[in-house]
Parts: sequence; C-alpha cells; structure tokens
Amino acid sequence: MGWVHALNVPETRVAIPAVVLCGVLACSTLASCEYTYDDGRVPVSSPPSAVITDPVLPRDPALSQSVTGDALKAWAHDVLPDVNGQSFYSSYGLLSRGESRAEETTQLPGGSYALTLACRGARSTEFTVRNGSEVLIELMLQCGTTRVNVLQLEKDAVLGITVTANAPANFAYRVSRI
Repeated sequence: MGWVHALNVPETRVAIPAVVLCGVLACSTLASCEYTYDDGRVPVSSPPSAVITDPVLPRDPALSQSVTGDALKAWAHDVLPDVNGQSFYSSYGLLSRGESRAEETTQLPGGSYALTLACRGARSTEFTVRNGSEVLIELMLQCGTTRVNVLQLEKDAVLGITVTANAPANFAYRVSRI
C-alpha cells in the first residue's frame, strides 16, 4: 500500500461586500423582502374572523318577585312551552318560605320523558323527583331559570315530585313524552 501525500493548498478567503451582507441580514430580519407576484387578478380576501364573546345577560328583576293569579298562570305558560299534546302532567303554584308541596303524576307508560322545572322568586327552589323510593332527580334550582332533565322509565311508573322553597317562590314543572 502506498502513501498519498496531500498537497499544500493555500487558504483563500472570499471577500463578501458589506452591502450584500447587510442586505441579506436585513431581509432575514424584516418581512419587507417578501416576493409578490402580480398576475392582474384581484387578491382573494379572507372573511373577517368572528369575534366570539360570552354575553352576560342581565337577569330580569321582575323574576325576583313571586306572583299570583293570572300573572302566575301566564308565567307558567311562558316557562313551560306547549308540547303539542305530548304532556302527561304539569303543575305550578306559589310556595311560602320553607313550605313544601308533594304531588304525584298520573300513571306514566315506560319510555323517555323530559321533565321541565322552573321557579321564580328571590332565591332557589329544591325539586326532588322519585320513582317509588328511588330518587331520580334532586336539584336546587336558582330562581329565574328553567331546567330540562331527561328521564328513562323502564316500566310504567307514577312519579312523586316534591318542591321546597327557601323563600317565597313560584314553581312550575311539566312531564312530557320525548
């Protein structure tokens, strides 16, 4: 095997003009060196992005007061919209502070139901829904709101619904078939 000797090649440096170097550095740090192509077409504009906010709706101050008579009936009709004949049971009324009312629905055939609960007053109202001794729903509902719960009854049942008010309040509920 032979040995190969490397040639001594003198090092040479290539001079880069300062103007070119500065131009390259400026282009890499600034976005102004972007290439654009003008083909005569109108540029496609993207639609403005939507501004998403979570609006906070003020609570209706009238909902802090309980009502009676025709006003109670009108409120119950508003918070329990018509379900085109699919309603099996509904009720509404006025409770004084600490008062409870226990009611039972009619016989409900097995299936899926929507239970709409609502209250009107200064505080909250507790709703407890039972199927026999089994508690299906136990809910403390802030007055001025409405809540819909879905129930699945495996067989025919009569639901027991107890409503308890912490302060004078109106309540309304409806059991409707889904």
